[in-house]
Amino acid sequence: MEKFPQAFIYDLDGVITDTAEFHFLAWQKIASELDIPIDRHFNEQLKGVGRMDSLNMILKLNPALSELSEKEKQNWASKKNEHYLELVETIDPSHILPGILELLSANKEKNIKIALGSASKNARHILGKLGLTAYFDYIVDAEKVKKGKPDPETFIVAADALRLSCSDCIGIEDSTAGVEAINAANMFSVGVGDAAHLSEADYLVSDTSKLVFEEIIERYQQANAKR
Repeated sequence: MEKFPQAFIYDLDGVITDTAEFHFLAWQKIASELDIPIDRHFNEQLKGVGRMDSLNMILKLNPALSELSEKEKQNWASKKNEHYLELVETIDPSHILPGILELLSANKEKNIKIALGSASKNARHILGKLGLTAYFDYIVDAEKVKKGKPDPETFIVAADALRLSCSDCIGIEDSTAGVEAINAANMFSVGVGDAAHLSEADYLVSDTSKLVFEEIIERYQQANAKR
């Protein structure tokens, strides 16, 4: 009998909705205030990474800022979040990425658990703005995750909360760090985006409209048959 997954664990930014652009604009504004130029190429490294870790990566671009106190860093991180939240308030259900509603609905129809494994501390608020909260059986609290992606903690916490083995879960991510985290958790990884950044994904699609439930299940079963 072919193995069937028990849960799908979704990232938020770049998978369910594209708030990645909002993060970039907010970080770019903070970096500019710190006299550190960052571009979209550098921003690829920040995708899927938590707020404080992202700030530290930006600060490393200017060694003169290495002596900032933790309080100062917290202040800068809070300012970034304020910029981000201003942009987030423009979100509504029309911002759900193509194919996601269909995939969530297929999960529900097949009685597959659904969790959110995002590094965003605003994840619950954003799901509410999108009108998607009711789909989710569990939302990982980023405030309580000690190790951010690429560490597997986020995905392991989700599986544990659902009382499932990691091998019974499928994770969906659009970032290098996210795919690494899924793989490290011993889950089947679905990458959304460019092969240049997501070559380690077990299954890769170019964009969310290609996230077809039946095809993901088929790839998951093929991978498990080889184990």
